[in-house]
Amino acid sequence: MAEVTKKPVKIMETVLRDAHQSLIATRMPTEKMLPIIDKMDQVGYHAVECWGGATFDASLRFLHEDPWERLRKLRDGFKNTKLQMLFRGQNILGYRPYADDVVEYFVQKSIANGIDIIRIFDCMNDLRNLQTAVSAANKEKGHAQVALSYTLGDAYTLEYWTTMAKRIEEMGADSICIKDMAGLLLPYKATELVTALKETTDLPIQLHTHYTSGVASMTYLKAVEAGVDIIDCAMSPFALGTSQPATEVMVETFKGTEYDTGFDQNLLAEIADYFRPYKDECLDSGLLNPKNLGVNIKTLLYQVPGGMLSNLTSQLKEQHAEDKYYEVLEEVPRVRKDLGECPLVTPSSQIVGTQAVFNVLMGERYKMVTKETKDVLSGKYGATVKPFDPEVQKKCIGDAEIITCRPADLIENELSTLESEMAQYKEQDEDVLSYALFPQVATDFFKYRDAQKTKVDAKVADTENGAYPV
Repeated sequence: MAEVTKKPVKIMETVLRDAHQSLIATRMPTEKMLPIIDKMDQVGYHAVECWGGATFDASLRFLHEDPWERLRKLRDGFKNTKLQMLFRGQNILGYRPYADDVVEYFVQKSIANGIDIIRIFDCMNDLRNLQTAVSAANKEKGHAQVALSYTLGDAYTLEYWTTMAKRIEEMGADSICIKDMAGLLLPYKATELVTALKETTDLPIQLHTHYTSGVASMTYLKAVEAGVDIIDCAMSPFALGTSQPATEVMVETFKGTEYDTGFDQNLLAEIADYFRPYKDECLDSGLLNPKNLGVNIKTLLYQVPGGMLSNLTSQLKEQHAEDKYYEVLEEVPRVRKDLGECPLVTPSSQIVGTQAVFNVLMGERYKMVTKETKDVLSGKYGATVKPFDPEVQKKCIGDAEIITCRPADLIENELSTLESEMAQYKEQDEDVLSYALFPQVATDFFKYRDAQKTKVDAKVADTENGAYPV
């Protein structure tokens, strides 16, 4: 019998970032992560995704945690494993484009605090919005991975994706990720896409998808057979539904084949056993909605990511208009087409979704237009793959000037201004970046942090004076 040529597939673990972002709104606190790090560090993962995306905002806003402190603790724990983050290009981890000096400083501080791999994407796939972050990662000797936001539509041909891959290689990226945020990539389409990319570029190709539409594991199988280098998976308690395929399942699938990961299932079982009680806790408290664990085939029909579906539901509930759900779902692809057929990923998914809700509720399309929709139509988020609908553009922004340059070219350096605005709260260099991204939320956190210190100081003083407060 011929010996199997080994070509092990690599796995990036998402349980500390995208898995809980997708299933429990990014609410896993650092204290739940730390006890299991030692075991996770023994698995042999290509990397562990543990930062970026919505973790930064959620840490400050809901968990009263310093996201930088979380990163440092994770870095201390993971001795053998690379740490990865998700970065929204010129939007960093926020919702607007920032000046280049803020982007560069954020990349510098992320790598200095322990990030090895930065996955950089743009909601429009406008590569101009990625160059500053890629160059900054190169300069800091970090690994710059550029992610293509995968979507469907007339413009998104194989030629489109291969042309983008060539341009990404020229930008100085170290690897490419196919970022399928809505679970739209079907198994045989994955074969086509990965084969075409492998023929175009020598960069490693990573595939990221979500289980929302029910096809993700099959998509991974075909992609690996076609030569994809790395797949994103989540430990089984936080896998499936709007999260990723389960790590243990994919490991077992490739066992004994040329793609065998070599991972120890007993070790993975111990890690799963650690997370399972926490999952049960989240189900009991309502933090994990069982609906997020099912298959939603509407994802394929309407190309709406899972997180966006839940946003639409809550927006309609607030307006007492839940009966308009299907009308809004049908309006989403129309709005997307009007706005240049952009991919639906943060923040474009929220912009398109909210505008679709207004269009349906007002009974007239674009009678009420959000500031963000106007910004997209003015070019403030970058170039789209197709032109905007001229009538919609005219109705929404009139004769306003259209930006054709890279949006950040119009933004003056911001760091020194931001630094002076928040100087009274600064305890570490990184605080200015927290403030840059979320001024109000960060200020509230800084005040909370000061109050906690005052409490601790008071306790110490009482103890020194012979009092022992409860």
